[in-house]
Amino acid sequence: MAIDSVYVSSPPIQTGPSGHPRHFYLAVDRLQFKMQTVIELVDLVARRPCLPIVVCCSTRDDLDFLCSSVPALPVVSSSALYSDLGEDERAFILENFRQVTARWNQTNHGGAPNEDEIGKDERSHMIIVTDACLPLLSSGELPLNAHLLINYELPAKKETYARRLTTCLTADGIVINMVVGGEVVTLKSIEESSNIVMQEMPMRGRDFVIFN
Repeated sequence: MAIDSVYVSSPPIQTGPSGHPRHFYLAVDRLQFKMQTVIELVDLVARRPCLPIVVCCSTRDDLDFLCSSVPALPVVSSSALYSDLGEDERAFILENFRQVTARWNQTNHGGAPNEDEIGKDERSHMIIVTDACLPLLSSGELPLNAHLLINYELPAKKETYARRLTTCLTADGIVINMVVGGEVVTLKSIEESSNIVMQEMPMRGRDFVIFN
């Protein structure tokens, strides 16, 4: 599925209330196309400088597969939160990501970057993580505050979906849920139980309406 050349017909975007995430889904015809679709999606959205992205997976196998595929993209740097990371390495990854979110906020909400930020790496940055390795807010770890959360697998429970939002996404961020076949039932269940609306993600070439 070459998403940079596809136009998906969908209703006009309804921006949520200020301070609330916007929820979208991206339907994939077959499971074997999902990984390539995510890689193409990241390649497109990561062209925005310093965009902080989190991709959340349910399994270590999917995390490993994504980690092996993403380094080929020149527009994004990536890190993974593994269960066997040492505390210092985990803290280093989280702190680097927070610096990216700070630069994103400065650029998009605070005007021109200060002199210290000029010349720094402006690639987008992505953290790939499983549910087991999400930040532990109860232990004092801070949320990631990414602008974009991609749910590689749609969680079966609304509690898991809510935890991903709380630990990964900034208050006015964007969620893109990858949906395959029968997962539409799960999507509708999360919508109803969480009182949210997930719109089909609109695309016209390389212009993503959700970032306008």
